[in-house]
Amino acid sequence: MKNSPLQVLIDTLPQVGRVEWIGLRPARDAAMVAVTQVHAAPDSGLEGDRYQGRSGGNGKRQVTLIQYEHLATIAALAHRPSVTADMLRRNVVVSGINLLALKGKTFHIGEVILEYTGPCDPCSKMETLLGPGGYNAMRGHGGITARVLKEGSIVVGDEIKITENQAVQYAHA
Repeated sequence: MKNSPLQVLIDTLPQVGRVEWIGLRPARDAAMVAVTQVHAAPDSGLEGDRYQGRSGGNGKRQVTLIQYEHLATIAALAHRPSVTADMLRRNVVVSGINLLALKGKTFHIGEVILEYTGPCDPCSKMETLLGPGGYNAMRGHGGITARVLKEGSIVVGDEIKITENQAVQYAHA
């Protein structure tokens, strides 16, 4: 069956993004720890992150990603001079690719393959971190969540792009 013109547009994502920052949350309410590299595994998520191993191979929130381009937007909406990646408590900050365009797709970050699992909506902690209205400033700009399908390392500077063959299925180790 032939795809509709809209579906062809949705499926066409030639842009390649770049990892700008990686952060881990070692414990609930702990400060984010910036790293230049992290190991990702299907059954446990990101090594050193508080969610590591908590949801097993079916975890929908093993990795959280946010667009670098949205940091300035969130800052403007929160009436702050700037917002840093660690304030937003996401694991990976990427530039150059629309993360919402990854919906329904698998994608590479370096050697790791991830699967889009949903939007990463803000939590009430944003009111504390960004000030009054911080939650609403992040609505629609909170990024996405993903599940690890293929193990490997994610490194600052890695490319992020959709997989060549979306029909390929990856088994959990």
